[in-house]
Amino acid sequence: MEKRLQSTALFIAGFGPIAIEAQASREPYSRAFGIPFSEEKDGYLHTESLKGANTFALWPLSQAAQSCFGTDSWRSDIPVPQAWIEFDVDDVKAATAELESRGYRMLVRNRHEPWGQTVSRFIGPEGLLVGITFTPSMRGG
Repeated sequence: MEKRLQSTALFIAGFGPIAIEAQASREPYSRAFGIPFSEEKDGYLHTESLKGANTFALWPLSQAAQSCFGTDSWRSDIPVPQAWIEFDVDDVKAATAELESRGYRMLVRNRHEPWGQTVSRFIGPEGLLVGITFTPSMRGG
């Protein structure tokens, strides 16, 4: 049996954007996605109530561009994302409509991917590429 290094990643312990404008960052996650944050006195928002990530991936920018724009190049009029996150929801179309009603500009809307996922994406206030997805293969059963 191969000995595991002490630095081997076992699971994703946490993930989140670096917020420059706290209120703008809070809006999509807390209000639109209903994530129940605890707030520390220094403004640090956190939750331990969401289930962990099913996927951790180093997503090449060319593939993210292909997913959002259908080309291998990221559009110059949109900030290049520094990271990505996807939230699986029960109804992508409804979640997309709600986010758009709140002023978020979708880069891709309700796209059906070949592997069965439905996805919409936008750039969050911190430059994070945020996906709203329905992923049957991750739903178990």
